[in-house]
Amino acid sequence: MVTSLVTLQKPKDISVDDIEAELREIWRSYASDGSSVATRATTFSVIIYEPEEIQQLLAALGFYKNPIDGQHGPATRSAISKAQQTYDLPITSRVDQGTLKRLRAEFKALPPEKRHFDNADLRGFSLNEALAAQNPCRVITLCPTFDDEDTGVTAQVSAYCPVQKSSGSRLVCCEYITLRGTKQALDRVDNLVKSLVISDLPKFVWWKATPNPEQLLFQSMSEVSNCIILDSSYYGDAESELLKIHQLVASGVKVADLNWYRLAPWQELSAASFDPPERRMALLEMDQIGVDYEKGNAAQALLYLGWLASRLNWQPEDYTLEGGDYDLRRVNLKGNKHGRNIDVELAAIPVADAGEVLGDLTGLRMSSTNLEANCCTILCSETAGCMRMESGGGAQACYIQEVTAISDQRSDLLLEQQLQRWGEDVLFEESLEVTAQILKLLDAA
Repeated sequence: MVTSLVTLQKPKDISVDDIEAELREIWRSYASDGSSVATRATTFSVIIYEPEEIQQLLAALGFYKNPIDGQHGPATRSAISKAQQTYDLPITSRVDQGTLKRLRAEFKALPPEKRHFDNADLRGFSLNEALAAQNPCRVITLCPTFDDEDTGVTAQVSAYCPVQKSSGSRLVCCEYITLRGTKQALDRVDNLVKSLVISDLPKFVWWKATPNPEQLLFQSMSEVSNCIILDSSYYGDAESELLKIHQLVASGVKVADLNWYRLAPWQELSAASFDPPERRMALLEMDQIGVDYEKGNAAQALLYLGWLASRLNWQPEDYTLEGGDYDLRRVNLKGNKHGRNIDVELAAIPVADAGEVLGDLTGLRMSSTNLEANCCTILCSETAGCMRMESGGGAQACYIQEVTAISDQRSDLLLEQQLQRWGEDVLFEESLEVTAQILKLLDAA
């Protein structure tokens, strides 16, 4: 449980001196209270970039009446459905690239006096429970607004103290700073944001948007952080955004993609299926791979393929977009040891019961044109089932296994795990390197 011990201050024009003065006043109030001893945690600082463009667009267009809070619950999904119905879009209750593009266009078409909303903006007013459990030292939330006029950046300061089960009257607290302003205004105060981070503690940036290496604020946050935390499930254009992530990693920036960790059960079962000695040599015969994923985001499928190719030392040869009902992507790779050509098909599958995350893997089939090879393997999610993969036919007997997704797929819960293992992830970087090689083939074509 997290309780607010200090009332949020009224917004004021931003100033380092004002913010630090407010923080000092908070600690003085604790010292004069006498009922408890409160100290600031000595763990880590985290900067959260919280744009929440979707709710703001829906609110401005009249579809969403609830507070802007970054939580895409039933009210947000209902508003998305209403917008999709109004604009004659496929009704999915999810924001795909087409829906986002249309919402942006409709907002831009509004007259300036109507580009606003009366919804309460609660971004930065509450501490995420998963994050609070890690007892951070200081959380700085950056909230870009839709205001047409840049009227500066405002700041709100508070302190949050988790209840300590065995510490008596001692409270270990987190300082919470929320900054609001237009994107241009937040860019302008990037150095101020950097100065607010506790210098001698680990520093994280949770960037809840597509990475933008050209954006001044993103550049500054990359410089100050020990690790930039992203989530490629947010991105409608997976090819473009994964290349940006690779660019960051190649430049020396430590990056964690929360979407990568959702692949863990698929990776583990893929490896385990070839653990028996009689199947290990069959890996050399594998030359046909099918990867199905939930329509709307190809990031997981591309990252999985990058992982598989990096482990088996396959070299990308060709990447084409075939389109069609399943938005087919086809990749050709070359096996180094025996020169075997590997044909990969990535298929975007519409699903009736959409999961928590856009683009989850739903099925995987690994097989060989050599009918004597014992390598046919089918993995499928518990929710989607194995029917489509099994209907692929062939004379080979296949090893079939259902994949149980990790229980905590939400970004905030994966973030909690990432904060405990923020060192360099070599496996991710090697897999991303091969994924980038594949994607660059599309650009070259």
